[in-house]
Amino acid sequence: VMKSRRVQVLLILAVLSFLLIHFYFLPCSNNVPMEEKPSPVHILILSSWRSGSSFTGQIFSQHPSVFYLMEPAWHVWVKMYQNSAEVLHMAVRDLVRSVFLCDMSVFDAYMSSQKKKSDLFKWETSRALCSPPACDLFSRSDIITAGNCRTICGKYPFSKVEEACKTYSHVAIKEVRFFDLKVLYPLLTDPSLNLKIIHLVRDPRAVFRSRENAMADLKRDSNIVVGSQGTKGEMGPYNTMQVICKSHVEIYKAGSQAVPSFLKDRYLLIRYEDIVRDPLARAAQLYRFAELHFTPELQKWVHNITHGKGQGAQAFDIGSRDALRVSQAWRKTLPYQKIEKVQNVCKDAMDLLGYRLVQSEEEQKNMSLDLLFAQNSS
Repeated sequence: VMKSRRVQVLLILAVLSFLLIHFYFLPCSNNVPMEEKPSPVHILILSSWRSGSSFTGQIFSQHPSVFYLMEPAWHVWVKMYQNSAEVLHMAVRDLVRSVFLCDMSVFDAYMSSQKKKSDLFKWETSRALCSPPACDLFSRSDIITAGNCRTICGKYPFSKVEEACKTYSHVAIKEVRFFDLKVLYPLLTDPSLNLKIIHLVRDPRAVFRSRENAMADLKRDSNIVVGSQGTKGEMGPYNTMQVICKSHVEIYKAGSQAVPSFLKDRYLLIRYEDIVRDPLARAAQLYRFAELHFTPELQKWVHNITHGKGQGAQAFDIGSRDALRVSQAWRKTLPYQKIEKVQNVCKDAMDLLGYRLVQSEEEQKNMSLDLLFAQNSS
């Protein structure tokens, strides 16, 4: 009898030991090689129209670890164009948050139910939408031009956008439709996001000249920024520039002066002129900020696309060009009378961001690049 009881006790202990190992130790050991996937890094390139933001966006888009979208809030402004930029801030912010979380159902409010991937604004500028799983005809490590992508990858369903997004460690968005950094505070304090903000600025005189070349394309956006009355007459273009410049001042102050703790190490100001003067060093700076590796392939691409012979004639084209020369084209083509007006409406922004004023037509012709950008605020 004693022997029988001893056997029963041993059996019970054996069963209990097995259960303990199965439900406690094994899950722990199984989790060792299956470490929890790191939460994605979210990058918002915050800029304004004609500031080199499409090129800066491509620095991120071409990275094999990045899912990138160019101005998804375009859809909000097209659908709700009768509202002001301030009124649309919340809708834009909600859309951006959803995209960062790879929830593309947010576009249902702005597109038809039969939408395709190619209905997404400038979808072809996203390497992630031109490679698997969004398109099977390129490799994820390829440098992919928008023209090639548009021709080959447009037929895939819209569901591929969300599917692709979920496979990347970084989600980057380029937006020109935020005029106040404080609107983004709820995203910066959102525990589901790991948001970093790159604030890209450009010399207002260069922006003004570039906007003149793309005035028809920017008409609806300008109406939303200053109202349809504000865009009329000789001062119309300057009214828009004044609002844009003021927004850059406010964003810069909020991001760099007496910043709240949740913004620490999450805001980076960069000038487009500094990027084109030293593309490799500045691209490396952007990648470090975004926690990305600057691969040799990307170094070669950044060098080649900024040291070409093109003159940037197409307003929204991202092709190889002499980037430094193109960035300074305003100095030879913009009459001094217009320069003076831009400087008047954008003086605060120019002072704060390190752009020197040109005092005369003679100075405009002769001032060196070093003198124009001697105050390096970045």
